[in-house]
Amino acid sequence: MGLAMSIYGILQGRGPSGFGYSTTAEQVCRDLDLSGKRYLLTGSNSGIGLEMAKVLASRGATVLALARTRDKAEQVCAALATPGIAIECELSEPASVLTCVRTVQEMDLTLDGIIANAGIMALPGLQQKYDLELQFLTNHLGHFILVNGLLDRLSSSGRVVILSSSAHRMTPSGGIDFNNLSGNRGYKPWLAYGQSKLANLLFARSLGQRFQGSQRLACAVHPGVIRTNLGRHMHPLVRLFLSIAEPLFLKSIPEGASTMTWAAVHPGAADLQGEFLADCNLARSSSSGRDLALAERLWDVSVSLSERFT
Repeated sequence: MGLAMSIYGILQGRGPSGFGYSTTAEQVCRDLDLSGKRYLLTGSNSGIGLEMAKVLASRGATVLALARTRDKAEQVCAALATPGIAIECELSEPASVLTCVRTVQEMDLTLDGIIANAGIMALPGLQQKYDLELQFLTNHLGHFILVNGLLDRLSSSGRVVILSSSAHRMTPSGGIDFNNLSGNRGYKPWLAYGQSKLANLLFARSLGQRFQGSQRLACAVHPGVIRTNLGRHMHPLVRLFLSIAEPLFLKSIPEGASTMTWAAVHPGAADLQGEFLADCNLARSSSSGRDLALAERLWDVSVSLSERFT
């Protein structure tokens, strides 16, 4: 009983923001009017992306709902309280990402937020496209091309929120193995996933450096451990364990969507430039996640890789 009460106390804890582990996305937005705001959201068709899309729309925002297919994006828009805009974007296909960028540019809309939520996790075997390991390509480079392609659409006080993870700590020696971005020299599912999540965090750090002196904000988010279809590639026994552990140790989807929502819309997050956030508060990353020289090297490599497709 004492252990259960201790766990309950931790889960109910609040940080300096007034929010915490068990805060939901709806609670973050409860007192906010987002009418007239526009947010572009990748991975909007399931999990915390879908929850976030619904919550933003419920507060009056227009959601540009990105998904791997047009049909999936349209299904999201049909479920929203305010009209959304459905856009196809397959992040592992740079041509699709660039088409998405052109589509948004042609709409001539100002964006109040770009939320890089989509991703894949722990592929059991090495998968590649364009001589890149698929998680690095999808989770990082696809978003790198998308975000940079739309920065001129971002408002003067707009925010870029990038989904990272505490898994960024599970990385090769040195943080990013630039000599093995293809995975040809060795592949381990969780190391590759961790590397992609570290890349997400370092991208936010670099973008935050570039936003210094403006009212724009870039930050990275750990959503918590959540049982969503992101884990569909996990071993069946791991999925079984998670289903058993979920009631005690895993966040619900509304709780998992809260930190991304807080980072994207709440006034309390406005000063957290380039930071790593968790449980709707500032969090501490690994030393590699704070390495600005590594972040700049990744930026330069990402620019070079992106130029293959433009």
